[in-house]
Amino acid sequence: MGRGLFSGRKIKEDRKKFKFAKKGKWVRATGEWIKTDPLEGAPMGRGIVIEKVAIEPRKPNSGLRKCVKVQLVKNNIVITAFCPGMGAIKHIDEHNEVVVEKIGGAQRGARGDLPGVNFKVVKVNGVALKEILAGRKEKPLR
Repeated sequence: MGRGLFSGRKIKEDRKKFKFAKKGKWVRATGEWIKTDPLEGAPMGRGIVIEKVAIEPRKPNSGLRKCVKVQLVKNNIVITAFCPGMGAIKHIDEHNEVVVEKIGGAQRGARGDLPGVNFKVVKVNGVALKEILAGRKEKPLR
């Protein structure tokens, strides 16, 4: 379990070795983790916004989390993606092109209090959502 100056190779090998530790050998052998992934193993995916939805969070929290239903370009699968940031939903309209990425929960699960939401919006019409919210850039009209 080296964490020294020259331990990069060891750390990389361990990542490969333990990638499927909790998922089991069957998942590793069959590639089931890629089959069930809407992005098919890719880090990000492009899609078209179908509708805006508000989702209620899990038990101790309350409110409405703003999300969008996105139809992916590569395989036409419809997924729900979270819109991070105050007022982010205002900048996302139906039929906009968005880029989504995995939200980063444990074991490919949903993160935090959002049931069944595994993705978040990163870009809108080719412009980073953070830039739009900060007021540095404007969303292009298509």
